[in-house]
This record gives sequence, structure tokens and C-alpha cells, in this order.
Amino acid sequence: MAGAVSFPFGGFGINPMPKLPFLGALAQGGNPNGRVLVLVQMVGGNDGLNTLIPLDQYDKLTNHRGSIIIPEAQTLSLSGTSNSALHPSMTQIREMFDNGLVSVVQNVGYPNQDYSHFRSTDIWMTASDSEQYLETGWLGRYLQSEYPTYPSGYPNADMPDPLAIQIGALTSLMLQGNPNPMGFAISDPESFYQFVNDLVEPAPATPYGDELSYIRLITNQAQVYYQAIKDAADAGQNLSNQYPEQSENSLADQLKIVARLISGGLKTPVYVVTIEGFDTHSEQVAAGNVTMGNHAELLRRLSEAIGAFQNDLQLLGVDDRVAGMTFSEFGRTIGANASMGTDHGAAAPMFVFGKKVIPGIIGDSPDIPNQIFGSEDVPMVHDFRSVYASALQDWFGITNPESILQYPFPILPIFTAPSSGSHSLDSAEAAAVSLFPNPLRSSATLQFNLSEGTRVTAVILDANGRILRTLADQEYFPAGEHQLRIERGSLPAGQYFYQVRTGGGAVTKQMVAM
Repeated sequence: MAGAVSFPFGGFGINPMPKLPFLGALAQGGNPNGRVLVLVQMVGGNDGLNTLIPLDQYDKLTNHRGSIIIPEAQTLSLSGTSNSALHPSMTQIREMFDNGLVSVVQNVGYPNQDYSHFRSTDIWMTASDSEQYLETGWLGRYLQSEYPTYPSGYPNADMPDPLAIQIGALTSLMLQGNPNPMGFAISDPESFYQFVNDLVEPAPATPYGDELSYIRLITNQAQVYYQAIKDAADAGQNLSNQYPEQSENSLADQLKIVARLISGGLKTPVYVVTIEGFDTHSEQVAAGNVTMGNHAELLRRLSEAIGAFQNDLQLLGVDDRVAGMTFSEFGRTIGANASMGTDHGAAAPMFVFGKKVIPGIIGDSPDIPNQIFGSEDVPMVHDFRSVYASALQDWFGITNPESILQYPFPILPIFTAPSSGSHSLDSAEAAAVSLFPNPLRSSATLQFNLSEGTRVTAVILDANGRILRTLADQEYFPAGEHQLRIERGSLPAGQYFYQVRTGGGAVTKQMVAM
């Protein structure tokens, strides 16, 4: 049985995850370009309405959170849109957005929001329904079905490096198998420099010393992973001068380590980093200056860290194969509370960044009602599992993300798809995908246009991403304009999605049945 512990490096504990079969599959087949995904967890529940500010809803929003809303004149405008702007602390992310390095997915959450930090985090980690309790992570389930003999035979020549590294205290639930974490996790309380110099203090003759000796035994079993990380750290470097001084920005320190390990040749495709403090029930903004305060400082650190990291990746020449994704367990309420803060809410935006994202904003601004009852939530439009599915398919090249996520979810136009020789819808083709009339009453026509022939699948999905109807699943559609008829039939009134998927990507848009 493997432990789940870590060793310090650059001031942080590093959990060298084992050879996860899912990630091994990425390295061997689904990830031919050595792509890396960095997950940035914003712990506490981020206030999306003061992060990506809906200017087209600004007057109504002011009515509900006048005490904390950022003055419109002080927001950071974004290239290509007048509907949304960023918090003034997010200057680096604004620059990245304007340079085509950021995709924002609006109104991300899940149906039937649970407002507990612990439960909602579990839902995000396991990709479960809100009423479903899973003890395995969304990656753990996949890897266990693919590599049932793990940990026997790992590491090996084909996979010499850890395939996931979490910089922090504990192994993420998303990598949990049944019944154990899928492989080694090693703990060493010594500093990184003691580690690289092979300095080991003797264990004391106490119960604590016995435990330490056991931990060191587990460490020895995973020594090859340590050696791989050590070699990468020794060979790697950081070239950006945009990082703050060590210990001034915890997230920047973590991302600096990630960049160094990538530049040092580590083949690890998944990294997890964290920034805490987003549970802003009180003093979210500073009295007398709403552009300052706790939330402003958190967003400044987030933006500064991601900006420096992206600059480093570019200078290191690896930015074409690294992408990052922010997530938080929930958003916050539309209305402000009496403590200059906000309470646990529902949906919020997710930021995906990197050279190979499709830049822009996916979805409309949150719909802010004229009147709210209590503090009220931002309604969900995009299920977070759609973002996961998009990363699995279009970043890592997994052809059936529903086998990991339990259901098929709409693939969003976030990532440029891995090269496969198949046609990917360009921006003009994506814009041409339309449904008329929408709302749907009795029937409608789905229209799309192809600049070249390709396989096409067209489906109707419910709000949870489950396929309700398959309109087309054809090996080849020729170039040109195509129309597919949709009959309402017994489809209940409500919100749905229509999706057109080609071999290299997909376009998903809202449909309303009335």
C-alpha cells in the first residue's frame, strides 16, 4: 500500500504522484505533443461578479451590491468586448487576454449547488452529481480501469517520471482510486536543499522516530521518482524577471517551481497548485476604497503569478504545450451582505490560459434580475464537467471523455485540438452554427457550414450534458452548407444545448424550448 505524503522543494511540499495509468495513456497516445495542464485551485469560493464584471448588467448589479461593486470607470476593459471587464487588480491577465492567451467560460457550476466548502470541493474533484457521493476521483476511476495491476511494474522505461505533481500538502481527491490512492506518495520534512544534497538526520528513538523510519522506507521505494524530480530541478531554470521575491506571493512561488520542472525535462503532464483565502464573507473590499481589500489582493496575486508563469513559459520555449485552468468550489451571491462581503453562491467564471487556447469569452454575462430575494445566486449555464471534457478531448486528445465523467458533456471551444488530420471548425464556421427559431416551439432548423468535408456528429443535450437526441452521426459531410431539422415532440420546456462536433472540435450553443 502506498502512502500519501510529500517533500519540500522551494518552500512547498511536493507530492510526486505515481505512474497514473490515465496520464500514462496521455503520454503514450492521447498526448503526442507532451502537453501539460496546470490546475490552479482558488480555495474558498471566488466572487466571479467582481472578477469578471458584467458591464452590460452593471446598473442592475449596482442595485444589489452597491457597497462592494467596482466602479465602472476603474475596471479593466478587454479587447473585443464591451460587455465584460476585469477587476483593476488583474492587469497581467488583462494583458494576456488582449494578446489572445486567455479563454473565459462564463457561469460555470453544477446543478443543485451544495454550499458547503467541503462537499462542493468533493463534487469538483470527483465530477459527481450534487446528490451523488463518490469516493473516487474523476481521474482515479479512469486509471484504475486502464491499469488494474498498479503499482506493480512502475516506474518503467516508458514512463520514468511522475505523471502528476501537486505542490502543497495533500494528494488531491481527483486522483483517488478504489480503495487507495493510485500509487506512491512520499513525505520528507527536510528542506529541499537537504534533499538534493542527500542529507538525512537520524531518526530519534521515539514513537515519532518509528513513524519517520517507516516514512523513509516508503520514500526509498519511490526514490526513482525523487531522482527524476531532482534531476529536472537541477537541469531546469526560470528566465522570467516578472516573478515577485520568494515568499511574497505563494502562488507565484508554486508556478515558478512548475516552470522550472517543465524546463528541466520532466514529462509530467498534470500539476496542481493552490491559492487560498477566497471565502470573503467580510471585508472583501476596503472601507472607503472598494478597489482595495482582501479580494483585490487575492486577484492581484493570482494575476501576477499567472502572468509571470506565462512569461516564463514563453522565454523557456515551452508555452506551446502548457495550458492552465483556474477553478473554485463555487461562486458567491449576487447581493452583498452587511459585512462588506458576499456569501456562498453558485456559478462563476473559469479562466483557461495558454498559447493554445481559443481566446475570448464563452457565454453571455450572468443574467442579473431586477429584484432578488435574499442574496440569490448567479445561475449556472455551463457545467464544470464540460470544461473537464473539453480539456480531456481537445487538450489531451481523449476520444471518449464520457468514460471518465460518467456522461457526455458539451465540448466547449476552449482549446485548439491536437493535430489529428481531421478538420476543426474555425471561428467563422463556429459562428455559422445556428438554430432558427430559438426558442424552439414546434420545430427548428440547425444550420452549419463546412469549408471542407469531415465527419459530423450533431446532438441535443440536457442542462447536465446528457445526450437526449442524436440528429446526425455521419462519417462524412461534404463541404458546404447543411441543415438538420429538429422536431419538438415531447421535449419539455426548459434549457438545452445543441452541439455540432467534427473530428477536430465542437461548437455548443444554448437552446430554449417553450
